[in-house]
Formats: sequence, structure tokens, C-alpha cells
Amino acid sequence: MSHKQVSQKNGSLVNGTNGHSNGYGNGTNGLSNGYGNRYKNGFTDGHHVEHGHSDFMKIQRYQDLIGSTPMVDITSLANPKVPGVKVLGKCEFLNPGFSMKDRIVKNIFDKAEQTGLLKPGGTVVAASSGNTGAAVAMLAAMRGYNAVITTSPKCSEEKVASIKAYGAKLIMSPPGVSEDHPESYMNMAKKLARENEGWFDVNQYDNLDNPEGHYRTLGPEIWEQTVGRVTHFVAGGSTGGTITGTGKFLKGKNSNIQCVLADPMGSIFHEYFMSQKLTKPKKFLVEGVGKGSIPGCMDFGVIDDVIQVTDKQSFQTCHQLARKEGLMVGGSAGLNTWAAIQLANQLEEPGVVVTVLCDLGVKYLSKVYNETWLQENNISYGIN
Repeated sequence: MSHKQVSQKNGSLVNGTNGHSNGYGNGTNGLSNGYGNRYKNGFTDGHHVEHGHSDFMKIQRYQDLIGSTPMVDITSLANPKVPGVKVLGKCEFLNPGFSMKDRIVKNIFDKAEQTGLLKPGGTVVAASSGNTGAAVAMLAAMRGYNAVITTSPKCSEEKVASIKAYGAKLIMSPPGVSEDHPESYMNMAKKLARENEGWFDVNQYDNLDNPEGHYRTLGPEIWEQTVGRVTHFVAGGSTGGTITGTGKFLKGKNSNIQCVLADPMGSIFHEYFMSQKLTKPKKFLVEGVGKGSIPGCMDFGVIDDVIQVTDKQSFQTCHQLARKEGLMVGGSAGLNTWAAIQLANQLEEPGVVVTVLCDLGVKYLSKVYNETWLQENNISYGIN
């Protein structure tokens, strides 16, 4: 069949083979009529004409891309003792702000706007170890708010730079202060909100719109992507929003699903889960997980077990993910994956273990993927 015959059959290109016609235009030298006139009328005079594109282009704003992240198979890192065990990673680093925290900030902003707590041109303040701060700064820029972020010296330089790039003001707490100290980054945010009338405090640690964000989005996505076959959910906790919100949704679908908290060695969550006793936290390097106090968003009633993970195990798992699966993720994702692998390797029957790849490894090039920094902290580089 000739090109001319194909054109005639399709009905979109007719009356010649050298140019677009009818559906795309009636000339041989350019676009005219159909799409051609739309282009000419809608764009060439420098003015927006609604019928020039809106009837065939459905283009979203960047913030509308939050959620609906893909899931990948990372079973290659595990060594299950029975067949039929899968380890799956939810690629939360593919959110617009490159972390799962976009989900909770969107939900918190939406609810605050609906209730009038957040008004046009207002100021948002947030205490964050980095990713929530970046998400707040990003969404504040999109929605026309001012943003003030408080963080600790533990925050990576890449996350600090990204927060500033969105136009937010960044305030660093003094080094070495405890969480209950007046100058801790969490208390600094609360103080700023109290002292400045009309400022909205995100308060991710106690604001129940945080776990609700995961209940409404992350939980349903995991359930749908695994076709309801998920048997275990593994995630670290700092605010507790991820494990609480996602866990509640999944258990609501199937009460047999096990929710396991991955906790860095030095955090107080493990001991609190085991004995209901508060202990003094110790130093650990992984960012964005673990805590020295119990946040209001953390519901231990959802948690079935807690697995402790060392800094070395977290970071070396990051290197494994990068070098075996091409997934360059942050330290909390390494922590989650290590715990998920241990769980998968212990299963006595087939199961689907889902964990969260929380954020992008580019945020940690100066730390997790920096040989000098790792050596200074007595952690070998690579996957030894």
C-alpha cells in the first residue's frame, strides 16, 4: 500500500503526500486549518486563546504529580528460605520533591486551607530533619506562602540547599541540643508560631493530618499495586505518620497484614515498644528516622514488631541498592530495605513484603555516598 493510499485510508492526511492536510491542514508547505489554525490563532500573536490548546491537552501543575509512585521488585537483595517470597520497594523518591513527605505536606496544607488556618499570602513554619522542610518550601512556593524551616545540624547540605532554593528561610538549631531543649529545632518552630500571629505551624510530629495523608494515599496505592497480596509492611518512623497511616489502612483491608517498624540503633522506639519505658536516645547517623521522644502521630497499636538497624547496615544497603538495582536512595530507605530483607529471609511461607524507598540518594552525596565521610564515621564504603 502506497503512502498516498495509507493517507487516504486514515482520513487525516489526504490531497497530497508532501504536507499535512485536512485534519492537520490543507496545504503542502505547512500547518493550516485544523491544528495549523489553532497554532496560528492561539500562539503566534503572543496572546493566549483558550480553544488553542485546552480542548486536547490535559497538563497538570507540578504539585498535582504527588503520589501514584511506582513499585519495584528488590527481591534480588534477599535470600528467602522458601519460594514465593517477594520484597517490593515503593519509589517515594519519585514524588515532585523527591521524598514521601510531599504526601503529608499536601494533605496538611489542603486541610489547613479548608479550615481557614492557612490564608493567602500567609507564613508557614515547619520543624524538619530535611525532607518535610523541602516539601513545605516547595508547596509554599507553588501556593504563594512564605516558608520558615527550622532544622538541626544533622541535616545534609544538599537538603539545606534545596530548602533555600525554593525560597524558604532556614534556621539551624545549635549542635548537640536535646529534643526537649528550648533551642531544639522542634521547639524553635513552636516558639516562632506562638510569637508571630497568623503563622501556621505544620507540626508534623503531632498533627494527625500527617498520618491521614498516608492513610488516604500511600496505603491504598500499596494495596492496589500488590492486588491485595501484601502480607508485611516495613517502614521507619520519625513522626510515626507513615507506619501509622499506612498501617491502619492496610490492616483495615486485611487484619493479618503485619506492620513492622524499622528503627535505627540509638532511637528510643524499640525499647518503648518492648517495655513501654522511655529511655535516653543515643547518637545515630541516619537522617529522618528514629526519635528521642514519642510523637503524637505515632500509634504503637498498629505496630506488630520493631527491627533495629545499625548505621552501617543502613548505608551499606544503600550501596547494594545502587550497585545491584540502580536505585540510589537515602539512608532511611537503606534502613527500611535492610529490615525488610531480614524479615523476608525469616518467612516460613510465601509472602509479599513491601517497604518504602523514602527519598532520593542525591540528597546525600556528601554523606551516604561520600567515601571520606563514611570513613570518618567508621563505615566502609561500598557493599563489603
